[in-house]
Amino acid sequence: MKYAFKTEPYDHQMTALENGWKKREYGYFMEMGTGKSKVIVDTFSMLYDSGKVEGVLIIAPKGVYRNWTNKEIPDHLPEHITARIGTWSSRLSKEVKKEINHLFHPNSELNILVMNIDALITKKGYEVAEKFLICRNAMMVIDESTIIKNPSAKRTKAAIKLGSRARYRRILTGSPITKSPLDVYSQCEFLNSHLLGFSSFYSFRNRYAVMQDSNYGGRTFKQVVNFKNTEELAGVLKDFTYRVTKDECLDLPDKIFMRREFEMTKEQKKVYEEMKQSALAFLEQEAVSATSAITQLLRLHQISCGFFPTDEGPILPLKHDRMKELLSALSEANGKVIIWANYRNDIRTIKETLDREYGKEATVTYYGDTSDEDRVQAVVDFQDPNSKVRYFLGNTQTGGYGITLTEARNVIYYSNNYDLEKRLQSEDRAHRIGQHHPVTYVDLVCKNTVDEKIIKALRNKISLANSVTGDKWKKWI
Repeated sequence: MKYAFKTEPYDHQMTALENGWKKREYGYFMEMGTGKSKVIVDTFSMLYDSGKVEGVLIIAPKGVYRNWTNKEIPDHLPEHITARIGTWSSRLSKEVKKEINHLFHPNSELNILVMNIDALITKKGYEVAEKFLICRNAMMVIDESTIIKNPSAKRTKAAIKLGSRARYRRILTGSPITKSPLDVYSQCEFLNSHLLGFSSFYSFRNRYAVMQDSNYGGRTFKQVVNFKNTEELAGVLKDFTYRVTKDECLDLPDKIFMRREFEMTKEQKKVYEEMKQSALAFLEQEAVSATSAITQLLRLHQISCGFFPTDEGPILPLKHDRMKELLSALSEANGKVIIWANYRNDIRTIKETLDREYGKEATVTYYGDTSDEDRVQAVVDFQDPNSKVRYFLGNTQTGGYGITLTEARNVIYYSNNYDLEKRLQSEDRAHRIGQHHPVTYVDLVCKNTVDEKIIKALRNKISLANSVTGDKWKKWI
């Protein structure tokens, strides 16, 4: 295939393109870190050059929708294509929303609208998406399409209804079946209601799920107890999807870095701004040392993580979206995952959440409160490919040194430590002798906070302690 790509595709990306770019509906079930976003950018670029589409509507979860406008499209859109790009979410100001209107004016450029999935359940957000699709021949993309796996959810119904307006439709996910084979039904219905060959979710469920009658509170209802005909379902999906894992991509780099962004809640913003002003006043009056500056930065960082230690001792919890972003990232990750968190409060909260979501046997911990005996067993169980343990949860201060965790293909930094050495050491727990596969590293980033600056410094291998001396602390706060 000859095309003026901005960035050359890897072999598996070229195969994905060749298989699906011309098709009206197609699914890319490509594991996190294999570059499915680039495949989509190349797909709609080629369709635009062929005169097939004039617009693209991309629907994505909160944590990743801005990645499209900030990184994926600028990185991969061919140089010869001029594009108008707009980003819409339910939280945008009226001024920004007005700027979106330029996408609805007649023009010869490629028009791209990126929306947060939650915008579709608002009247205005749905109307904007519908208007965009009516204005032109367009492709509609659902990124991390497991966000529409629930057939009865409002956003699922809205996405499927909007999809009927689009000339081309694509779904992207690293793990299409997060909890059961039934997850694929509504994702495929968005592509085309005829692809699976069932008139309803219930007939689909009867074909692929084993049901039994259960009683609760005096009421009888049907419950899924097992699955059947899964090989048949896999064969059906092959006709309109492309599946690849990192293990199958021999040309990937050894380390793949990604970020997932989210915003502070109103409660967080209020407390964060108050602490920011307090930190500025304190540091202006003091002879600033690296220690005192880092102490103030850590207080701001804790607020971005969703809690605030009070002077009296108790920890004040703050409403936040970091945990939602972690669960969304985990739904995309295949195989075993290391989760690093900087604070004991984070680790305890994550453990409780994962226990509810996946069962207590799925997660082991490795931090200050973990006994020496349990630490040894945690590593053994995680490294055992046949164990039920899927998540290794710890902090880099305790678990970042001296242990081998090469069963992990993915490493998620729920919250970072400012120490560069601990970051580099913790990365190497998975990426070391014994690891024969690429490793994907995901940073969860709270926008417009010190969180962004800490992660940027660590990724650029800059020591925070050496960057906050003198007046340099001001640029961090």
